[in-house]
Amino acid sequence: MPPRVDGRDLFGSERTGTGKTAAFTIPLRQDLATEKINPEGRHPRALILAPTRELAAQIGDSITAYGRFLQVSHTVIFGGVGQGPQEKAMNRGVDIVVATPGRLLDLMGQGFVQLDAVKTFILDEADRMLDMGFFPDVLWIFEKTPNRQQTLLFSATFPQEVLDAADEFMLDATRVMGDEMKVEIPEIDQYAIRVGRAN
Repeated sequence: MPPRVDGRDLFGSERTGTGKTAAFTIPLRQDLATEKINPEGRHPRALILAPTRELAAQIGDSITAYGRFLQVSHTVIFGGVGQGPQEKAMNRGVDIVVATPGRLLDLMGQGFVQLDAVKTFILDEADRMLDMGFFPDVLWIFEKTPNRQQTLLFSATFPQEVLDAADEFMLDATRVMGDEMKVEIPEIDQYAIRVGRAN
């Protein structure tokens, strides 16, 4: 059984633009839709952390596109904008929160987000998250997810120092590295044949 579906912790690595976001958002939405549980206000069931507001917004757009017909709700939380709509979304209740650490910590401090119901914890661009000064915040957030059942780290690269830091998050994790799964494609010869009009 694939490790993501099997519920094990997972490192996933592949080049940018190869579908890493789909690799975690599609199964996540499917899992949540299958459970058919209405989320409680301020208590999301899954948390996705991203290092920048642009990436968080992109992940939110992907969740919308991939799960258009599933009854799974989500919201995106990041700084630089008013937090009113984010507060309303959390009060209403959402299944998935996509967030940058700073604004998430702000809303947690104000009581608008509680992570005790989170069962799936995902770091996207984990190499940046664990190597850009985010590590203390990420670890603190991680520790606020006591009912977590699965942790997923996705990144284009996993330097050794990031793998070492990830030991704080992972338990008996499976590694799925794109470079290990490359399929050799033979060279293709292309020809152009000019076809003239018959006289």
